[in-house]
Amino acid sequence: MASGSRRAVLSAISGNALLTILKFAVALPTHSAAMMNEAVHSLMDTLNQVFLLIGLAQGKRQADARYAFGHGQKKYLWNLWSAIGLFSIGCGLGLAHAWHAWRQLHEGVGVSVIAIGDFNIDSIWLAAAVLAIAFVVEGYVLRIAWGEFSSRARLQSLSPWRKLFRAGDPTLLAVVLEDAIAVTGLMLASCGIALSRLTGNAAWDVGFSIAIALMLGVTAIILGAINMRFLSDVRDREAERIFETIAKAHREVEDYHDLRSIVVDEDHTVLVAEVEIREEAVLAGLRDHIDKHERTLLAALPESRRSDPALQSYVADRAAVQATLERIERIIDELEAQLRERCPRVSHVTIEVQGIVEDKSLQSETYPRELEDL
Repeated sequence: MASGSRRAVLSAISGNALLTILKFAVALPTHSAAMMNEAVHSLMDTLNQVFLLIGLAQGKRQADARYAFGHGQKKYLWNLWSAIGLFSIGCGLGLAHAWHAWRQLHEGVGVSVIAIGDFNIDSIWLAAAVLAIAFVVEGYVLRIAWGEFSSRARLQSLSPWRKLFRAGDPTLLAVVLEDAIAVTGLMLASCGIALSRLTGNAAWDVGFSIAIALMLGVTAIILGAINMRFLSDVRDREAERIFETIAKAHREVEDYHDLRSIVVDEDHTVLVAEVEIREEAVLAGLRDHIDKHERTLLAALPESRRSDPALQSYVADRAAVQATLERIERIIDELEAQLRERCPRVSHVTIEVQGIVEDKSLQSETYPRELEDL
């Protein structure tokens, strides 16, 4: 899963770095506000994806003395800094440039002809060429990211569109959204430049540049909200529902309490719960297990000490405790194994036995009244 995200991020970095250079190369001589904001957009995308790559590398680090459940949440922290910081800055720079371009409208649409050596090139064709290259590159990167995103959705039996609202990997989702917005920005820039040339009114160029800048701001809000969800101790409701189903169906579990979970990252969930065990589940065949442990413990002692009353009492108590613990551990292991089989991302499970529930089917003749109050 992480390798697919890494591939998508590396593709996005390569593509956007190239587009940043090309867009600035055209925006500076043509003075196009829309192209300049597209260049800023690509620059912010490139820096953002570098942050995503750092987050992926940090998130893969294993648990240590300081981070008991691994470093997975560092990925969301880098994503959050990237989304709120870089895209907010990009939005601010874009709006500032659009305002500057609006105040300079009386100077004209911009440079119509650019001299390259002995050749004069119409700036509209130069802009069109860069935008065409950008469409190809952004489309290719979006195709890679969407392909990985769709394959994960199919594994979860979801449509890709439904998975957009239930994404488990915000890094991959960030790349998909950024590339989709980048393609939209290219269409806006194309419209602004074309309408400015056709009408002779540079206000079109400025207007569409404002739309591009505002898109960066919206991107910051969306990506920030997605990553905040994973940094605010969000519960894994699906894992909890699966545990509820397993606990209710288990013949030896009477009830469960205090069921909670925390999403560490998209591949790791921590779940804790308390369960009550049915008395008959613990007691059925327990005497045989106790006797077996007693025989094993006594056999390990020197024959001369086996008749010691104090030692026999100790062996009996230890055998009873050991047999009971083994029975309870078996039940807990079964619950954990079933949970991990149905929800593999649950990496840490803590199930505490809260108590043993008495068998209501026992009659007073066989169940001493003195034990009813225990």
